[in-house]
Amino acid sequence: MAVLIPAIGSCTFDSGGERRLAERLEAKLEGDYLCWYNVALGPAALHPDFIVFHPRRGLLVLEVKDWRKSTIIGADRKHFSIHTDRGPVAVESPVEQARHYTHAAVEVLQRDPQLTFAGGPDAGRLCFPYSHGVVFPNLTRRQFDEGNLGEVIPPQRVICQDEMLETVEPGAFQQHLWGMFPRKFNGALTLPQIDRVRWHLFPEVRIPQRQGELFAAEPAPDLVRVMDLQQEQLARSLGEGHRVIHGVAGSGKTLILGYRAEHLAQMCAKPILVLCYNDSLARRIDATMRAKGLREKVHTHNFHQWCRAQLVAFNVGLPENNDDKPAFFAEMVERVIRAVERGQIPAAQYDAILIDEGHDFRPDWLKLVVQMVDPRTNSLLVLYDDAQSIYGDAEGSGRRKKFSFKSVGIQAAGRTTILKINYRNTDAILRFARDVAQSILKPADADEDGVPLLEPQSAGRAGNEPQIVNLPNRGEETSFIAKRLKDAHRAGMPWRDMAVIFRSNQDLQQREQSLLRWGVPAISFRKATYARNEDNVTLITMHSCKGLEFPLVVIPGADRIKGAGELPEQEARLLYVAMTRATRELVLCGVGEG
Repeated sequence: MAVLIPAIGSCTFDSGGERRLAERLEAKLEGDYLCWYNVALGPAALHPDFIVFHPRRGLLVLEVKDWRKSTIIGADRKHFSIHTDRGPVAVESPVEQARHYTHAAVEVLQRDPQLTFAGGPDAGRLCFPYSHGVVFPNLTRRQFDEGNLGEVIPPQRVICQDEMLETVEPGAFQQHLWGMFPRKFNGALTLPQIDRVRWHLFPEVRIPQRQGELFAAEPAPDLVRVMDLQQEQLARSLGEGHRVIHGVAGSGKTLILGYRAEHLAQMCAKPILVLCYNDSLARRIDATMRAKGLREKVHTHNFHQWCRAQLVAFNVGLPENNDDKPAFFAEMVERVIRAVERGQIPAAQYDAILIDEGHDFRPDWLKLVVQMVDPRTNSLLVLYDDAQSIYGDAEGSGRRKKFSFKSVGIQAAGRTTILKINYRNTDAILRFARDVAQSILKPADADEDGVPLLEPQSAGRAGNEPQIVNLPNRGEETSFIAKRLKDAHRAGMPWRDMAVIFRSNQDLQQREQSLLRWGVPAISFRKATYARNEDNVTLITMHSCKGLEFPLVVIPGADRIKGAGELPEQEARLLYVAMTRATRELVLCGVGEG
């Protein structure tokens, strides 16, 4: 079964013929075929009906016309005259439409030397075939021939009604598709080349080399990163209503949220709200939206910041700040809830709400947020990973009590997607993190919402084993950290690609000045802007690092780790979150003997 993007159940087809073709492509092509329906193509955001791609066949663009014999008045090579509700209309020939889309794709792809022939008579041309064709779901081959349409559209570039019936054998259907190609492909594209094709054709699936950065349109870097096919299909298939994505650390949840926000911003009239628990993640997402020019449409806050803004905007009044921050925040939330119930703060303020770190939201918070979605759009997305739930209940007694999404108004039954593969970490880092935090990663059966606790699966990316270093005292530990960071910078790593993750804010504050004295341009996460030109080592706490990632992560205080599987559950969660921030190198250091 071919991969159809978006998933067929999420497509809004313009015609019954388009739906039938989508069904045939999905059913009659094998699993290594990729098919995109009505997805924006290239920088110009063109919208061909279908793009079919295969590593051993090439690229094919198909235009679908639901015309019947009685629809067509006349035709030449460039235009068709057809009957419409408005009377006779001249339209561009469908084969010309498909050809224009194909040439636009080829023009973009040919700029990449890794997708073209390096020498010989074909130097500079694509190293794989490409073609285009037309599908007439309501026109038989006999009607095509009797209408002399073969004089204006090459017959081999057409699939007719009787050639795409449900009873047609897959081999015969495929033969019609690949008969559209003027030449055969004797090779096969590699996986990196397939990724490069997707990188060029669909810019929205690109993954920045660093969080918060955007790729320029040209040129393509030597190593490109794109969403995997499950991520892309999910991102394009979310559709309407309430949705929950349950994904392990590093599975691309925030990446999908960003794509979804950008997509909705082009469609929605009211603002879109993105909510996080952590301020650092909210600021990072906000910086990305700002760089994309979407900040006016996509409003990003951490939850308590949003509550404060609501109280101020609707003149409800803030609680007295008595230096008891937990009590202050709790009362602030309660005031918003009461004000919404009284109608003082209006509901349905947003066309869509996207919640990152949903595992850290309390039930009453979620119940409040659900009311802020306009019922007309009813668009809500919650990202969730129970293994990363690192905040206790209101009394600080540990894990929060379980609750169902249904109990807080989230109608996600049958609309929960699971992402199991961790793409962020190398195999060595993920294996180490799983060993240390094994007590929280034991697979569990699905709960009422159909959401099980999952053990992350590695994408198999190779890398160095995590480094564990023991120092005689805290001063030597800080000295080691400074030297390790400076060595990485001398080897070519930008400062912004490094982070030191502390167990407590007190420890962070104590080490910040010491690292500055050692010549490390360190900055506390509370001061970081995540702007592209900011080049500092990020100092951050375990509680505040969720959703972020860095090529090099150093975690002080390893002497407090008693041994794999022996950590209290809450400490295991914190350490697991911290360790899985590292994309390439992980260093744990501490004081005392190993």
